[in-house]
Parts: sequence; structure tokens; C-alpha cells
Amino acid sequence: MPVEEQKLFLKNEYAEAIRYMDNAKKALKEAGKEDNSYYKDDKYVRTACGVAYLGVLRALDAWLKVKGVELPKKKKSKSIEYYMDSVAKLDGKMRTRLSSAYNALHLAGYYWGEKNTRIINEGFDIAYEIIDKIKPNA
Repeated sequence: MPVEEQKLFLKNEYAEAIRYMDNAKKALKEAGKEDNSYYKDDKYVRTACGVAYLGVLRALDAWLKVKGVELPKKKKSKSIEYYMDSVAKLDGKMRTRLSSAYNALHLAGYYWGEKNTRIINEGFDIAYEIIDKIKPNA
């Protein structure tokens, strides 16, 4: 992919991943807090974590594409194993971040309905670290 095309692609994908995160933050605000330690409404926490995790996957798809990794065909679903293996081959620290985001956002927040603010906020912070990997240069 030519450099200018790559820059435009990353700019668009970064903006879309950030849009996911903005929507996730709005949902998280709807959850409300109890004593700043726990969110009140797990429905909104689950929604927020699911959307934030999708933002992470969006950024990873773009990052992998730019790195020349062939993505599976559209009809074949991408598993966490696909992402972990593909990312690990390129960047061990990024794989660690992905594992943490997966655990905090997808498993704890989305599936298990974790409402602890520290865990969820840490997942969001890690999501931003991953998304920032495709942030276009100013």
C-alpha cells in the first residue's frame, strides 16, 4: 500500500476506533457509580465494554493490515487466537496489551458483568494504548 494511501487509511480507521470509544464512554456514563468504586447498572457497563472491545479490534485490523498480515476471508470469523497469534509475531508488548484488554473488556466487562470501576477503567486505558498504535502523525 503506497504511503499516502496508508496514511489516509490509518486516519480513517483511527477516527472510527475513537468513535467506538466515544460511544463506549457515553454508555459507561449511563451506568452511574456507587461510591466511585462500582458502576450501578451492568447493562450499560456490558454495552460500554463490548463497544470498546470492538474499537480495539477495529484498530488491530488496521494495524495488522498495514503490517502486511493477511486477514481471514470475510465469511471466516476472526477468533481471539487469530489476533493473539498474529499480534505476537509482530510485537510482544502489543500482545500483552491485547490480552489485558480482552480480559478486562470482553471477558470481565462484557461477559461477566464486572462493575468494578478500576477494572473497567484500566480496560479502557489499555484500549486507548492499542488504538494509539494506529494514530496518524500530526
